[in-house]
Amino acid sequence: MITPTSLLYPDAFLSPLAIDEAVQRALDEDLGRAGDITSLATIPEATRAQAILVARQSGVIAGLPLALATLQKLSPDIELRAHVRDAARVARGQHVLTISGPARAILTAERTALNFVGRLSGIATLTADYVARTEGTKMRICCTRKTTPGLRALEKYAVRCGGGFNHRFGLDDAILIKDNHIAVAGGIRPVLERARAHAGHLVKIEIEVDTLAQLREVLDSGMADAVLLDNMDLAMLREAVRINEGRLELEASGGVTLDSIAAIAATGVDYASAGALTHSAPNFDCALDIEA
Repeated sequence: MITPTSLLYPDAFLSPLAIDEAVQRALDEDLGRAGDITSLATIPEATRAQAILVARQSGVIAGLPLALATLQKLSPDIELRAHVRDAARVARGQHVLTISGPARAILTAERTALNFVGRLSGIATLTADYVARTEGTKMRICCTRKTTPGLRALEKYAVRCGGGFNHRFGLDDAILIKDNHIAVAGGIRPVLERARAHAGHLVKIEIEVDTLAQLREVLDSGMADAVLLDNMDLAMLREAVRINEGRLELEASGGVTLDSIAAIAATGVDYASAGALTHSAPNFDCALDIEA
């Protein structure tokens, strides 16, 4: 029996609870109080059907566990054959899933299932495009917290399916000191002193800088683990790498696009974060076709 977890990308965690919660919320939104009145009115209860989930473009698939969970929540009699699993690269026209079972359940689940696969595959495909342009360098491409409210765990999972890496999942899993923190706290050294006094021994501290002078101040303090280089041009990034001499992890942020990512990777920074991976990924074109 195929279960949602059997379709997950094995190198990225996505909680079954997160899958169930997202699917239930999406179905509640779509079914409202009266359910799928179109299918109820037009399709006899005993009717069965077979459908194919088809990729209408090439790219990287993600979200199949959510599509399956959507179908199974509407009917325990759904049978499914998976031709790929999440993180697989597919060609245009390729069959992704074969679904058979009660026709009403398939038709009712169609849009919700496609929404999950289209959204998450779009993120995975865009991430893979970024990653491909950094091949041969040490740099890792990371997502940010610029995610769709309520879907962060899913979207960050999709980034991993595309070969990217995750930044913070929330405000609670690392200390990232931004320019406004520095301004309110009274400067780089005071804010780092407070952060270091507060942080547990397993909590990393990253601080944002936008000048090389600030980078030197951070290095001299000896209190940070990583530095976010905010909106620095390529020359500044190269100089930052030289000044750092491998002491701290360096992350480029701001202005990170498909057109610029290769040049940023060539500067020698360790990471580049791009909000576009999640907030600007185009929807992946896929369809559910009923077989006559």
